[in-house]
Amino acid sequence: MRKFILSSLLLGFMGGLTASSPALAEHAFSLYDTPKYPAGFTHFDYVNPDAPKGGTLYLANPDRRTSFDKFNPFSLKGVAAAGVDSLMFETLAVSSQDEIATMYGLLADDMKLASDRMSMTFRLNAKARFNNGDPVTAADVKYSFETLISKGAPQYKSYFAEVRQCVVIDAQTVRFDFKTRNHELPLIVGSVPVFSRKWAAGTPFDNIQLVPPITSGPYAIDNYDVGRNITYKRRSDYWGDEVPARKGMFNFGSIVYRFYKDDLARLEAFKAGEFDVVVEYSAKNWVRSYNGPKFASGEIVKRELKHHNGANMQGFVMNLRRPQFQDVRVRQALGLALDYEWLNRQLFYNQYTRIDSFFANTELAAHGMPSDDELKLLNPLRDKLDPAVFGTAPLPPDTNPPHSLRANLLKARDLLKQAGWEYRDGALRNVKGEIFSFEILDDQSAMSRVINVYVRNLEKLGIQVHQRVTDYALAQKRLENFEFDMTSLAFPAISSPGSEMFDLFSSRAANEKGSNNVWGLRNPAVDQLIKDLVAATTRKDLVTATRALDRVLLHDYITIPHWYSASHRIAYRSRFGMPDKLPLYYEANPYVVSIWWEQKPR
Repeated sequence: MRKFILSSLLLGFMGGLTASSPALAEHAFSLYDTPKYPAGFTHFDYVNPDAPKGGTLYLANPDRRTSFDKFNPFSLKGVAAAGVDSLMFETLAVSSQDEIATMYGLLADDMKLASDRMSMTFRLNAKARFNNGDPVTAADVKYSFETLISKGAPQYKSYFAEVRQCVVIDAQTVRFDFKTRNHELPLIVGSVPVFSRKWAAGTPFDNIQLVPPITSGPYAIDNYDVGRNITYKRRSDYWGDEVPARKGMFNFGSIVYRFYKDDLARLEAFKAGEFDVVVEYSAKNWVRSYNGPKFASGEIVKRELKHHNGANMQGFVMNLRRPQFQDVRVRQALGLALDYEWLNRQLFYNQYTRIDSFFANTELAAHGMPSDDELKLLNPLRDKLDPAVFGTAPLPPDTNPPHSLRANLLKARDLLKQAGWEYRDGALRNVKGEIFSFEILDDQSAMSRVINVYVRNLEKLGIQVHQRVTDYALAQKRLENFEFDMTSLAFPAISSPGSEMFDLFSSRAANEKGSNNVWGLRNPAVDQLIKDLVAATTRKDLVTATRALDRVLLHDYITIPHWYSASHRIAYRSRFGMPDKLPLYYEANPYVVSIWWEQKPR
């Protein structure tokens, strides 16, 4: 399942983090509560501050990219090398993994929100150094910010849209001025990735390809072979080892990513010892393939690590720019053809739970009837909304008795007929005689067994479906240009939604190539509810606005939801150490890379 994200550097800050009276602390900033870690804290609770440094961690490509052609993770064109963003680039502040809506200084020594909430000021750590030895200055922060919004991929312009300007106060101090009192803006500007003005100086930013970045992170590129591997070496002069937000983290002396063409080759390479850790997303593989003598002997450890993340919204995404998907009755009918219960039973070993919300597994999900507070936001939008929005939030169709796939397909047939599509002459056709057909684009063969079952059900309705499996780079390009009919995507879980909702769902983002509004959704009610969400001044208001937004999105049937698990499935060689205490909110691959250490030599 391909993940669609802004940047791994921004994930920790995604969220409408708002409050009427945020707690202010020079070392940290929280929008809901007093920061868990007080001034003078030495490290986060979920790390080992005494973890040894050294050794080598061998990894496979963590996603579907089977090669790379650039080291610039922020430009639109090309495929960035695995690990380059998280290992080399740093931000002014970082979130902790056991709190929501709180950031702690990294490049910034301290931070302060203006009393009128219209600006945020950061003072840089005087010890911060780029990998070329230069100090990190306020001018570099300003350059990075302005470059991202003017020359980076379109989502950065959207993400930072409400920041008026970045002002250099002195060599160590920078201020961000805001256009509005959007309460999440302090965290948004804290997430600005910083790089040197000298990086590929004179080269247009979107043309920077295989020029190693000049950055402040703990690693630098040691060597690489395009299409085969890339090695990062820990900087001997890394400036941040004693910074509380970095203490006990990024412990490996070298990190090597090796690239494999498909999941089968990757799994066999892992068993053969070519790399050390694998995060498994396939229930079938987890049950049937992770066994044998090395597992029995303890040489390879197989664990499920619990987490408290909200469920990623993943599913079959429809491109509403295509005429066949523009009628909501058609979209609802297509959802009725997915037999999740059969898939979970026959293919997934009953390991999953069905996604029922864009914010599943959180308090943000809409369930049942709208509350009185939700209605206060929805009532002014009645003329823009389907009356069904004011009823019960829709649940995904199921085939558990007394329900059945046959009954669902009959309902789907009726909906398609209402939308002008009827079965005749061997296919589902409209009044013009045109056949209902579309292509499902995917960048992994593992989804084929799911797609094949789904397509079989669609064919019973007379719909013709073609599956197109392509490589990551081509799929990425087609998605950025919105050149697809339907595809399978996973969006990052968001515990406190905010401005990134504009990039995901707003009408303005639907017109921006490279944005995350891959659906092409243009709904004025959604636009207004996003504004309500971002303007929320308490957690209660944020939850209310998010539930109202979720309710409208669910009734638009823009995604056929898939499934989720509340555990990370990880298999690894027994030579690694990890803290006894797990974070609350974390992703598996970054957790391994940033928190683990080598306990026994390879």
